[in-house]
Amino acid sequence: MSKAYVISCYREVKDPERLQAYAKLAGPAIIAGGGTFLARGTAARAMEQGVKDRTVIIEFESLEKAMAVYDTPAYQEALRALGPDAVNRDMRVVEGV
Repeated sequence: MSKAYVISCYREVKDPERLQAYAKLAGPAIIAGGGTFLARGTAARAMEQGVKDRTVIIEFESLEKAMAVYDTPAYQEALRALGPDAVNRDMRVVEGV
């Protein structure tokens, strides 16, 4: 079974305080769901069409586990703390090779 990765690119942070509240709840929810944070921070370099966004990469043992975390009550609580307009981000789940 291939590992899977959740990749989030933050295009804009409109409310840093709500992002911080989200992070306090989301981190433990993701770890409880089997996630391991591999990278978290602003891109060191952006090439081609890339931009120097804040990027987070989380590894999971399987695609199923990566997708399941989003729907857990703990992660949904984190999303409520973030709210619908605190950040503009692109979030993807990618299966490993």
